[in-house]
Amino acid sequence: MRFLLLIVLAFLVSCKDSKAPDYSKKNSKTMLAKSHPGEKLMKAQCYACHNPATPHAGRIAPPMIAIKKHYINEETSKEDFIKEVVEFTLNPSEEKVKLRGAVKRFGLMPKQYFKEEDLKQIAEYLYDYEIEEPGWFKEHHEGQKGKGHYQKGKHQKQKRKRKGKNGKAIGYNIATKTKQALAKNLIGTIQKEGTVAALKFCNVEAYPITDSMGVELNAEIKRVSDRPRNAKNKASQEESGYITLFQNKINDGENYEPIIKKLSQGKTRFYAPIVTNQLCLQCHGKPDTHIDSQTFSTIKELYPKDLAMGYDVNQVRGLWQITF
Repeated sequence: MRFLLLIVLAFLVSCKDSKAPDYSKKNSKTMLAKSHPGEKLMKAQCYACHNPATPHAGRIAPPMIAIKKHYINEETSKEDFIKEVVEFTLNPSEEKVKLRGAVKRFGLMPKQYFKEEDLKQIAEYLYDYEIEEPGWFKEHHEGQKGKGHYQKGKHQKQKRKRKGKNGKAIGYNIATKTKQALAKNLIGTIQKEGTVAALKFCNVEAYPITDSMGVELNAEIKRVSDRPRNAKNKASQEESGYITLFQNKINDGENYEPIIKKLSQGKTRFYAPIVTNQLCLQCHGKPDTHIDSQTFSTIKELYPKDLAMGYDVNQVRGLWQITF
């Protein structure tokens, strides 16, 4: 089974002491936001990593509101903001990093292959309009004001160290690093060669990459689903129940925690949901609505018994099953 496009790569997160505009006030353009092309592009191209709906503990990159809050102050012009976002996204480097906490936590964002015009539309939309922010973000952002970057990074490092034997923290760390390893190759293939090429890449490379991360992190890493693309990854009855549990919590707008099971011989098993976003629907959405005819034909060729289509956004596609 291949969970194409459900991996992510890290971008930017940290907090900067700046005089940011008050985004809680209604922008005069807010009602027109739905018509701006940057909104659709942002959700399709950025939400794989920067989705505001992702729980704080399981994030692999900040929500887009974090970029807006920390890249814009009272002196930032629209032109400067667009330029900085485009240049960093196309050519990330340590010298250009403004939010150093992100690099400490997630690593430097890999080079991207988005169209420059698309990035300009996204940055323009981000600058001009109010965007969704997670419920936890305001408190987190306000709590970090006035703290130096290095002090903050040291605090986070110590906090992670204290949690070193916590099953939830270990599981999230393994899942995040595995997603990042997959993303370095897969996302680049999508951007440069398209969805069909990415499907073929995933068919050949996803298992070896996942297995190599398991060796590196001393864990057994699997992804299981009640509607698998590959029958070898079919969820057990118990795991299917977990999928339903997580989906019900998402439907009800509730927060959820990973499921931790203690096994014999001192082992622990971690389960966390893999939740679809707009980008995922290119391969896991509805044929003719989200999946084009060429991609559909390739899926059927590579996975004749595929059950992994027909999803919409914010649906539990499957689970990370990690044993350590």
